[in-house]
Amino acid sequence: MAAVRCSTKLLKTFLIRPPVLVHGPRFLSTSPPEKWPLARLPHHELYRLSLDDPDRFWGSAATHRLRWMEPFHTVQQCDMSGGKIGWFLGGKLNVSVNCLDVHVEKHPDRVALIWERDEPGTEERVTYRELLEMTCRLANTLKAHGVVKGDRVAVYMPVSPLAVASMLACARIGAVHTVVFAGFSSEALAGRIQDAQCTAVITCNEAVRGGRLVRLKHTVDAAVKLCPSVRHVFISQRTDTHTDMGPLDRPLEQEMSLQPPLCPPEPLNSEDLLFLLYTSGSTGKPKGIIHTQAGYLLYAALTHQFVFDHRAGDVFGCVADVGWITGHSYVVYGPLCNGATTVLFETTPTYPDPGVYWETVERLRITQFYGAPTAIRLLLKYDEDFVKKYDRSSLRTLGSVGEPINHEAWHWFHDVVGDGRCPLVDTWWQTETGGVCIAPRPAEEEAVIRPAMAMRPFYGIEPVLMGEKT
Repeated sequence: MAAVRCSTKLLKTFLIRPPVLVHGPRFLSTSPPEKWPLARLPHHELYRLSLDDPDRFWGSAATHRLRWMEPFHTVQQCDMSGGKIGWFLGGKLNVSVNCLDVHVEKHPDRVALIWERDEPGTEERVTYRELLEMTCRLANTLKAHGVVKGDRVAVYMPVSPLAVASMLACARIGAVHTVVFAGFSSEALAGRIQDAQCTAVITCNEAVRGGRLVRLKHTVDAAVKLCPSVRHVFISQRTDTHTDMGPLDRPLEQEMSLQPPLCPPEPLNSEDLLFLLYTSGSTGKPKGIIHTQAGYLLYAALTHQFVFDHRAGDVFGCVADVGWITGHSYVVYGPLCNGATTVLFETTPTYPDPGVYWETVERLRITQFYGAPTAIRLLLKYDEDFVKKYDRSSLRTLGSVGEPINHEAWHWFHDVVGDGRCPLVDTWWQTETGGVCIAPRPAEEEAVIRPAMAMRPFYGIEPVLMGEKT
C-alpha cells in the first residue's frame, strides 16, 4: 500500500495563527444562538406553539439562532397546493458565517472537526479558526478560477476536513455544491455533473478506506470526458501516489497556498440554493434534491440540538459519509451551526477490527453516536468483547438512521453498546426533508421510548394518516 499522509497537516503549515475575523457586509447584532427564549418552554407547550403559531415559533428561532446580514420581513409564504414555498423572505445571510465566523469570534481554538482517518489512532483535529481559514483559501481559489455565485461545483471526496471546507467554501461565495459519494462509478458521477451542469469538480488523487486505496482521480478523469461544462478539476493529495495532471487539473493545496486567508462572505437570499444532492437512484434515475439557505440550516441546527440532546462541550459522532444527506445535516451543517465538535469517520465499521467504533468512542470521548442499522446488524454478529473492552461511559445518546431498525439490532445497540442507560433515538426522515421529522426525542423527560419505533413528530410537524380520498 502506498504511503498516506494528512492533507490538513500540509494546510496547517500556511494557516496563520492569530484569530481572523472576516470583514464583509455588516452583520446584524443578534443574541447568542444558544439563548433562544422559547426553548425554555416545556416540551408540550413548545410543540403546541409550533403547530398553532408557526410564524412566532420559526420567526423567533430564526432571529435568535441565526446571524443575518439583512432581516427577513416574512416568516413564511407557503402555498402547498401550488407548490410555492418560501421561508424568511427578504432576509440575507451566509451559511458559512453561521457555521464558522460566529464561533471564531467567541472560541477560535475550539475543535470543530476531529478527522478519524482510515489509519487507526491517527486522528487530526481542526479548530474553528483553522477551518475558517481553510474555507476562505478554498473559496478564494474557486473565485480565482472563475467560479461565481450560482455556479454548480461537484465534490467527489472521501470524508475529510477538505470535503467539509469545500462545501463551506461554496456556501461562502454563493456557489451550489453537489457532493457525490466517493464510491460511485464514473458513469454515476458523470450523470450528476451533467444534470447539475457543474463548472468545477473538487476531488482527491485517491481515497483510503478499510486499508485500501481507491483511485478517485481515475474515476473523475473518465467522468469529465463526458461533461463539457467542467472547466477546472481541483485535486487534493490524500496519498503520496504520483498524480498525472491533465489540462483541466489544478493541484488544490498548491492553489490554496497562493490565496489569502480572508474571503468576504456573499450575502445570500434565504431562498437562494445552498446545495443539490442526488438520490441514490435505487428506484430509477437519480433525482436532484435542492435545499436552500436559511430554512435548511435552521432546521438542521434545531434537530441536531433537540433530537440528540446536544450540549456545549459534546463530541458528536455521526459516522455517515458526507455524500449522503445524513452527512450534510449531522456531520457538517447542524453540528457546526451549533458550534459543536463533529467527528469525520473515514474508515469502515470493521477496520481494523469490529471494535473500531467503540475504540473511537473511548479515545475521542464521543457523547452521541449516530449510525445505520446495516452497520449495527453487521457488528452484532461478532463477540460482545469487541464492544465491552472499551470505555463507552462518555456516550449519552445513541441514534439510528437510514432505514427501520429491527428489534434485535435495537436491543443490542441499546443494551450492549449503551449499557441500557442511553436513550436510543430511531430517526425517520428523507433527503427531501433535510432533517429529522420523527424521533423519540425531543419529548417530556419521563416519556417512554419504545424499541424500534421513531414515535414522535418534531416541532412544526403534525402527522396525518392519508387514505385514497384524503
